[in-house]
Amino acid sequence: MNIQIFGTKKCFDTKKAERYFKERGVKYQFIDMKEKGMSKGEFNSVKQAVGGCDKLINEKAKDKELLTLLNYLTESDKEEKIIENPQIIATPIVRNGKKATIGYCPEIWKEWE
Repeated sequence: MNIQIFGTKKCFDTKKAERYFKERGVKYQFIDMKEKGMSKGEFNSVKQAVGGCDKLINEKAKDKELLTLLNYLTESDKEEKIIENPQIIATPIVRNGKKATIGYCPEIWKEWE
């Protein structure tokens, strides 16, 4: 398993995801979305695994103007805006190769073991 956890240090679900893998002795790489964000390749891989970029958007994000703007953009422009503004991406995103989940999903992670 090659686990990557994309999240923020203040996100409770990200902390729960980290705890889940720590308790099982699974090594993982934590990527802080506030510091680094996702590369275009990582974004595309996750987008394919979860079924589109709309699933990556956190509807409860604080930036309401940006969330509204996304509704009026073309698909490629929407992707660019999401990559430029990682604060609107739902966390945690847990990647295992080509597979990915959004949020706290221990039932799916158990299948990866």
